[in-house]
Amino acid sequence: MKNLLLASALGTLAVPAFAQDAVTLQLKWVTQAQFAGYYAALDQGFYEEENLDVTILPGGPDIAPTQVIAGGGADVVVDWMPSALAAREQGVPLVNIAQPFKASGMQLTCWADSGITAPADFANHTLGVWFSGNEYPFLSWMSQLGLKTEGKAADGVEVLKQGFNVDPLLQRQADCISTMTYNEYHQILEAGVTPEELVNFKYEDQGVATLEDGLYVLESNLQDPAFVDKMARFVRASMKGWQWAEEHPEEAAQIVLDNDETGAQTIEHQTTMMTEVAKLVGDSTGELDPAAYERTVATLMAGGSDPVITKEPEGAWSHAVTDAALAQ
Repeated sequence: MKNLLLASALGTLAVPAFAQDAVTLQLKWVTQAQFAGYYAALDQGFYEEENLDVTILPGGPDIAPTQVIAGGGADVVVDWMPSALAAREQGVPLVNIAQPFKASGMQLTCWADSGITAPADFANHTLGVWFSGNEYPFLSWMSQLGLKTEGKAADGVEVLKQGFNVDPLLQRQADCISTMTYNEYHQILEAGVTPEELVNFKYEDQGVATLEDGLYVLESNLQDPAFVDKMARFVRASMKGWQWAEEHPEEAAQIVLDNDETGAQTIEHQTTMMTEVAKLVGDSTGELDPAAYERTVATLMAGGSDPVITKEPEGAWSHAVTDAALAQ
């Protein structure tokens, strides 16, 4: 009887009390402080506190979050709203469930000696632009300026398909390139260029900013209350991670480095990035601002004869997850 009771007790101990809910997050880009809030939430145990087992998948130039989630490779993805809405119109039913980034960090950075002092001066110059979905805000902006994108002309610009580096500007292949306030702009400065040699045109200042780094899921999954509950816990823990990262930028940068398998990042650059990213997150609760959504849609539809999206999206965002997340 004694051995039987012992065996029974050991068997009970071997069974976990609660199985954690698995969540796979696909990032838009490589491991860097742009995503520090998620890595901080993982490192500080915030996901575990919400009974979640979270796997973070880094992105890259050959990884499209929309394709990953459509193929079942992730539960939730980080993406920019232009590419998410374009994908939705093309048949991938993505829904924004949370918007940690309140502001856009996108800008065009130009040589001050190029003669460009205002957007009206872009004509007859070469502008570097990221593609793979990142070109949509730029193309809408050029359309609103009345500029064609087929080549240098009095009413057009030459578009250089920009790689994910700043070489086209440093090597004078382009007069302007796309940069993020938290990343590429500082890469230019780190290469020895002074701020006085540059002029920046922030999309926010030009009235053509679109929402970036939102969290998206497939629409059908939101019909499942258990999935909504899981995402609410995920968003709540993630925003706690963002708050922690904002309050501990150097520690957050180190956590990012600890998760970077490429070894390509530096603590100095990641700390700078974290400081700048914090300005975009601000006091966000994760809840999408409908007015910001409407501005994004208006920008994307203002593309003249070739708009990013051709009609007003329906059901492209939901407060169901953030309502549940903020209720506790």
